[in-house]
Amino acid sequence: MYAVIETGGKQVRVQAGDVVFIEKLNVQADEVVNFDKIVAVGTDDGLKVGTPYVEGATVSAKVLKNGKAKKITVFTYKPKKSEKRKMGHRQPYTQVQIESINA
Repeated sequence: MYAVIETGGKQVRVQAGDVVFIEKLNVQADEVVNFDKIVAVGTDDGLKVGTPYVEGATVSAKVLKNGKAKKITVFTYKPKKSEKRKMGHRQPYTQVQIESINA
């Protein structure tokens, strides 16, 4: 059984036991978070697609940690104008482990 959840403006396909990195949530480590925006649920019977979300479906997950991704370098410039700017960025994330899918 799998589900497609929507969190942080993105859609993620998850199964029970998966460890996924999602956009940062305002929760601490070892807490349980429930996702109720389920776009689709795939079972042995077939695929159930919501309009826009599947009613009554939830996914529960355990928060493993909060952190920041590796630094990326952002470099912008305008040729022939001697204008340049170099910046770095580290995207915050929350790592969760999917515990159960309730369809």
